[in-house]
Amino acid sequence: MKFLMTGLFILALLILLKLFFKNSIWEKVLLFNLFSMKVVLILLVYAVMGGLNYLMDIAFIYVLLGFMSIVFITRFIRKRGKI
Repeated sequence: MKFLMTGLFILALLILLKLFFKNSIWEKVLLFNLFSMKVVLILLVYAVMGGLNYLMDIAFIYVLLGFMSIVFITRFIRKRGKI
């Protein structure tokens, strides 16, 4: 399980690094969504490893907030054009 946590953490860091070097705003939005899902996976694996049920609730709330933020960001971009 520790290898899984380490692998997810490294993937999240690589996604975050890639996020800063992309030019297209749509690629940045997709990478932000992917990064937030990796954070949720890290939270869920940690919750299962430690038997902490409240972290599963926090991960669920984080997923909902991430989805809503992606919807609002894409609507803003489509209405205003480039940021």
